[in-house]
Amino acid sequence: MKIAVGMSGGVDSSVAALLLKEQGHEVTGITMSIWKGDSSPAVKKSACFGPDEQDDIAHAEEVCRSLGITLHVFDCSTEYEQVVIDYFRREYAGGRTPNPCVKCNATMKFGLLPQAARRAGVQFDMFATGHYARAGLNQATNRRFLRRGKDQSKDQTYFLYRLTQTQLAQLILPLGELTKQEVREIARGHHLTVAQREESQDFYCGDYQDLLQFEEKEGDIVNTEGARLGRHKGFWNYTLGQRKGLGLAHPEPLYVLRLEAGENTVVVGTKKQALSRSFFVADANWMAIEGLTEPRECSVKIRSRHKSAPATIEPAADSKVRVVFSAPQEAVTPGQSAVFYADDIVLGGGIIDIVER
Repeated sequence: MKIAVGMSGGVDSSVAALLLKEQGHEVTGITMSIWKGDSSPAVKKSACFGPDEQDDIAHAEEVCRSLGITLHVFDCSTEYEQVVIDYFRREYAGGRTPNPCVKCNATMKFGLLPQAARRAGVQFDMFATGHYARAGLNQATNRRFLRRGKDQSKDQTYFLYRLTQTQLAQLILPLGELTKQEVREIARGHHLTVAQREESQDFYCGDYQDLLQFEEKEGDIVNTEGARLGRHKGFWNYTLGQRKGLGLAHPEPLYVLRLEAGENTVVVGTKKQALSRSFFVADANWMAIEGLTEPRECSVKIRSRHKSAPATIEPAADSKVRVVFSAPQEAVTPGQSAVFYADDIVLGGGIIDIVER
């Protein structure tokens, strides 16, 4: 079988390509160039988007040479700016906290990249990546779905819940049954130079303000009663649930509860006030099921590092989904994704819209 592997220059995609090659497949590496900026600034942290991109591509090229496969590099920087960065700015400008990695996976890594490869004449039957997740097919419903990866600490299904049935039908995830430690051991055993390479920790290497480029705009920090407690230089500098860096003197710790973009106001309150039990999700994408027609118990993950919690999901007006947790959760954040699980299977997910308090 002809398989194109999305290469990042890291150990995970490298081992994915290695395993598929050992299985006898005809493997080709593909990757995208998305960085348009200066390549000289010091890199603050390892990330997908940053001036060290050429180093990542060089590592991918070295691995592909060692495996005896070809690497194709496609310039997707304009599309990335239009799809991911513009979305990132719009969401922050509206007082929401986006997840650019979710957007990038669905539209760029699993969308534009394989499309660009096919347009360039690269022939392949399936597309593979080094994500820690498992792909499955329900024979009874003919629905394709994702399951959490064997390595629960590295599971990446939260970032992949927006993949379509068409994308899933062409997807292979060779690392789904492996742990990160096993992947590194395989890389070391085959003398891959990326065996101990640091993995990306975020989507951007620097301060998000570099990307937003919003002019300072002073506004009020208020409590839930509207009393002014302090001043700020732009609500976009804050995130829901934030406690540190508020610069407020108060008898008990205060947390960011809301960002009111129209008034340029940051609303803060106590930890108890930061808890929410229910919220609405918009723009749902269903994976293991075709849609939601009645209330259903499941577990819901509201951040990539949030431990999924028991909840009931139910259909709501305007194709939205209402989520009711069994116990209140901290910092339910508009703009972030909520992903629904039945055991380890991804039912679907959507964008957190309105939080009920």
